[in-house]
Amino acid sequence: MKTIPLRLEGYTDLPPGKIANVVTYLDMTAPPDGDAPPAPAGLSVRHVPSPDPAWYRALFRRIGEDWLWSSILVMPADELAALLADPAIEIHVLERNGEAIGVAELDLRRAGEVEIVLFGVVPDAIGTGAARHLMTTVLRRAFRAGVGRVWLHTCTFDHPDAVRFYRRAGFTAFKHGIEVMDDPRLTGHLPESAAPHVPVVR
Repeated sequence: MKTIPLRLEGYTDLPPGKIANVVTYLDMTAPPDGDAPPAPAGLSVRHVPSPDPAWYRALFRRIGEDWLWSSILVMPADELAALLADPAIEIHVLERNGEAIGVAELDLRRAGEVEIVLFGVVPDAIGTGAARHLMTTVLRRAFRAGVGRVWLHTCTFDHPDAVRFYRRAGFTAFKHGIEVMDDPRLTGHLPESAAPHVPVVR
C-alpha cells in the first residue's frame, strides 16, 4: 500500500483515482427515554438472520449508491458470507408493506458495546420518517442487557443531514477521522453517475 505525507495543517493532494472524506464518530451511553412511538403505517423492522449475500449487496447498493457506499461491494464473497453468518452480526431490515427499504447492521462482537456499522434507507424513503422509525427501533434492540454504549460513524459523502439526524436521535460526536479509498466508480463497483456531488478525478 502506497503512503503519502498527511499535512495536519493545510491541504494534502491525493493521487488520481483516490477520494477522501472526513469521518465523524458519534456515540450514546444510555437508551432513549420513554416508550417507542408507534410505527408509521406500513412500516416494520425485521431481524434477518444470515441473509443471502447477493440480496444484501443489492439492498446495500440501493441505499448507498448516492453516497458512495462501497465496503460491501468490494468485500470478497467468502468474507461477506462469513460476516453475515456470524451470530454476533445482526441485520435489521426496515420494510414498507413487505418491501425492504432500509437496513441497520449491528456488530456485537465487543463486550459492552454495539456498533451500528451500516444505517440507511432507500432514496425515496428519505424525509418520510422511515429512518427515524428504524433508528428508534434499532436503538432499543441494541441496548440489551450488558450494553452500555452504542456508536456509529458517518462521513462527508453521506446525506448532508446525517450528523443532525444522529444528534437528534441522541448521539454525541466524540472523534473525527479521515478516510482515503479508491474511487468505486473507477474500479467498476459503482457507475460513474453515482454521487454527482463528488467529482470523478482520473
